[in-house]
Amino acid sequence: MKKFNLTATFMLSVVLTPGVLIAAAEVVIGYANISARVSPLWIAQEKGFFAKYGVNVQQVYMPGSPVMIASMASGQVHLANSGGTAALGAAAGGLDLRVIGTFTSRIPFDLVVRPNIKNPKDLRGKRVGVQVIGGTIWMAAMLGLEHLGIDSRRDDIQVLAAGDQTMLSQALEKGTIDATVVDSAFSNDLKQRGFPTLVELSKTNIPFVSNGIVVRASYLTQQPEAARNTLKAWLEGVAYALSPRMKPAVIETITRRLKISNPALAEQGYQDLLRATDRKPYPSVEGLNNVQRLMKLRNPAVADLRAESLIDAKLIQELDRSGYIDQLYGAYGVK
Repeated sequence: MKKFNLTATFMLSVVLTPGVLIAAAEVVIGYANISARVSPLWIAQEKGFFAKYGVNVQQVYMPGSPVMIASMASGQVHLANSGGTAALGAAAGGLDLRVIGTFTSRIPFDLVVRPNIKNPKDLRGKRVGVQVIGGTIWMAAMLGLEHLGIDSRRDDIQVLAAGDQTMLSQALEKGTIDATVVDSAFSNDLKQRGFPTLVELSKTNIPFVSNGIVVRASYLTQQPEAARNTLKAWLEGVAYALSPRMKPAVIETITRRLKISNPALAEQGYQDLLRATDRKPYPSVEGLNNVQRLMKLRNPAVADLRAESLIDAKLIQELDRSGYIDQLYGAYGVK
């Protein structure tokens, strides 16, 4: 973990302006993925929802979950928009993490391949690109291969870390990888370029933990109001993002944040957001168990964990039972 802390400190110094690392924010939220499904977090910041609930938030993009989790361990990041693989791996290493929400509880990606791959058997001996080994996209790829009856070891699959979804798409086009998993917005764009989707994993309903909210247990104990108000603002960002009347503004955010020039691609990202986002983001025990099942093959320490022990649904339950979530959706016209 000391090694990761040094890496995290370096990465943060690159991403943030020197001198405003933590002092400028009461709550620092890290995120390692750039996709349309992150837009509620961006919207909550841009529309002033965090300020509305009395929280001063600084958002930090950190390319790769290991760096983000290490920053949580050192106290530089307070909450993270992360998947189940990072949370389980960190917990196995002794970090007191809790998953307090899951905005996407099913695999939201598609498995896209080069044109010469016609069926699952053609994947044998091929290169599959992921963002980072052990990250959310890696786990989605492993579960996707399993769904197709492919075993990465038995079938000699070479898994390569090739960067975020934009870089994965470029690697597929260049031929440095043979397959990858990406959001439907990217898979549709790749399809137009001649790269077929082998399976729409987003339609398989495979339990998963993606786009979740992760926090240290000690932070929940020490800063319960900050955690509660941050979650309330984040949920309003979700309500705004899912609101039909806010669609133009949401697409503008997606277009700007993802640097999209094709309106059809932005629309696809918006539809992916609507389809993949859970209206009431209770942490998914089933999804964590599914992630743990495959992770323990690479990391035996994960097998000793009880996935249920990482889940803390008290804040979501409180906001749901009080009627807060339903009131939000009612105010924004979300059904």
